[in-house]
Amino acid sequence: MGAAVRAQLQYRSNLLLTFAGGAAFQSVGLVFVWLVVERFGAIDGWSMAEVAFLYGMRLVSHGLWLVPCSQVYRIDAALRTGVFDRYLIRPGGPLVQLLTQRFQLEHVGDLVTGVVVLGAAASRLHMGWSFLGVVYLLLAVAGGAMIEGALQLAIASLSFRALSTQSLRMLIDSVFNNFGGYPMRIFPTATQFALTFLVPLAFVAYLPAGVLLGHSDGLHVSPWLAFGAPVVGPVLLLLAHRLWRSQIKHYSSSGH
Repeated sequence: MGAAVRAQLQYRSNLLLTFAGGAAFQSVGLVFVWLVVERFGAIDGWSMAEVAFLYGMRLVSHGLWLVPCSQVYRIDAALRTGVFDRYLIRPGGPLVQLLTQRFQLEHVGDLVTGVVVLGAAASRLHMGWSFLGVVYLLLAVAGGAMIEGALQLAIASLSFRALSTQSLRMLIDSVFNNFGGYPMRIFPTATQFALTFLVPLAFVAYLPAGVLLGHSDGLHVSPWLAFGAPVVGPVLLLLAHRLWRSQIKHYSSSGH
């Protein structure tokens, strides 16, 4: 992995352009939210700064999982080409080898954009941070990263049976990108339920942001469930890892 990082750093201009492209892509979504707020006013009682805070939290969580674990997207290719066979005979777990095959620095742009948006929004809101508030924020963004990572790992686990899960991964990415930056109560009740309990997007940023911004009484779930949002990530990640371990037994080498 270290060699791969050094190789990417040799092409700094290309790397900077990739950073800029990622930042621009993520910023477009925030600009769209700003246009909606400018046209209709606050979104479900959330000001533009509060929505930006929510957007920044989701983006930081996205970057935290994507930077170290983006190679999970390569599972289909590893299975088709037989590269996964090498992971089985080398020391170290196959999942660790898959994730560390290459460290893609270009995804750092997503993380940096999220940190900038989150910091700017917090500054605009003049939030009086307590020690517990800072700890909760850190646990929330880490938990959000684990939620997205758990979903992607669970989908990757299905590749041992389906061989190609790209469409399902793209669907999850689309859901997170299109719905993750808005207060959930603007959506129909059925959509709120689906984005909370079927695809637990609400636990990534919306519920913890609601707690930090004082909107816990106006959320679509009980306040105690919102306060417990950071716990959801570790639980789902543990379940996804167990699914991975159970499905890897069904792997059949492409050479057979």
